[in-house]
Amino acid sequence: MRIHQALTIAGSDSGGGAGIQADLKTFQELGVYGMSVVTAVTAQNTAGVQGVYPVEQQGVVAQLHSIGDDLQPDAVKTGMLFSADIIREVAAAVRQYEWSKLVIDPVMVAKGGSVLLQQQAMQALIQELLPLAAVITPNVPEAELLTGNTIRTLSEREQAARQLVQMGARAAVIKGGHDTSTAQAVDVLFDGTQFHYVERPRVDTPHTHGTGCTYSAAMTAELAKGNGLLEAVQTAKAFVHAAIEDGLGIGSVHGPTNHFAYRKRGAVR
Repeated sequence: MRIHQALTIAGSDSGGGAGIQADLKTFQELGVYGMSVVTAVTAQNTAGVQGVYPVEQQGVVAQLHSIGDDLQPDAVKTGMLFSADIIREVAAAVRQYEWSKLVIDPVMVAKGGSVLLQQQAMQALIQELLPLAAVITPNVPEAELLTGNTIRTLSEREQAARQLVQMGARAAVIKGGHDTSTAQAVDVLFDGTQFHYVERPRVDTPHTHGTGCTYSAAMTAELAKGNGLLEAVQTAKAFVHAAIEDGLGIGSVHGPTNHFAYRKRGAVR
């Protein structure tokens, strides 16, 4: 039996709740072999980001080619890419190695407010990487930055998802975690043809560090296993909900989620 493989291209989180660490945990929990390209090292804990130290461009390129020349990821996700130069190198590798199942998590700002994507990198993300995406997974603030529009209502989230597809992505998911006006956290998926709505009850907790990374990583793992996009989104939503609901109680501020909760519930197929 062939082993399904997934690659994450992202930053490292020393606290273990987000970034490369969250991605690899999620891949493992969903039965997928994980690989990584580290774009930056962060000094980070549940109280915030104390420092960001980018990997030199040459180092990122070497990692990309080490994976592409030897291993065969079935799906790839991007997280914190930091700079325009790194984004261009990632886009070049995606094209060269024909990584068609590309999930973009447009990591821009940490929960504590630290900027994780340089301003000039925004256009590179939109112009170079977005047209290569099988799906992009912004939260509402990220979607506002990408589209230039204010998003407050469900219909505005639908419009943002449609706009991101018009900008080049094959599909878009606008996450509903920031809309605290409803008892359900509703994610809007536009697959290029129709809308789908994936929802779970909102969990009242501050311990949600790394949810965006975990969500996109779960989606990537499911796509790597050959599942369709809607099924991947549904599994990712269930995975994250379990991780939040069965919290670990670690850290003093925004604690990490429980990456092994979904498997312990016996939900992994």
